[in-house]
Amino acid sequence: VNDLGFKPEFLGKVNVVASLASLFGVIMYRLKLKEFPVKDLIFWTTLISVPLSLTQLLLVTHKNLEIGIPNEFFFLVDNTVLVVLGQIAFMPTLALAASLCPPGIEGTLFASLMSIYNAGGLVSQEAGALVTQWFGVTDSEFGNLPQLITFCSLSSLVTLPFIGVLGDVDGSGNEEY
Repeated sequence: VNDLGFKPEFLGKVNVVASLASLFGVIMYRLKLKEFPVKDLIFWTTLISVPLSLTQLLLVTHKNLEIGIPNEFFFLVDNTVLVVLGQIAFMPTLALAASLCPPGIEGTLFASLMSIYNAGGLVSQEAGALVTQWFGVTDSEFGNLPQLITFCSLSSLVTLPFIGVLGDVDGSGNEEY
């Protein structure tokens, strides 16, 4: 049992729901969002994710309990929404790669993209550990956790100025440079 009282069985259920949410994000992208320009999707999913990720402040400050929302329910809904949004944000990256890929090297490009994505995840974890240490948050000290969550959420905005380097590409592979 952790600080919020989540049992391992609950966390296992969260993983199942997250997998279903990821699948829902893929389907939603495929059915409704693939025709939108890639840079618009990345921009808006990044912008929307910031206030949504800040809702974690309610959980760590226990404000959710004050308004009558149990920790488990709040965490499950919050995590599910963020997973769907994350998948919707990731799908344009794959669409962009597919639209720019020369014929015959699709497998190599996909493997390379996944390797870069996984390496980025590793770098992100290590950077997150350093930032967590910098804020003085440990397994027994949570005093600066709200500031850490705020910093991490707002740091997502750092990527927004770089969206302009993308051409106008929609999810169907149509490019306009």
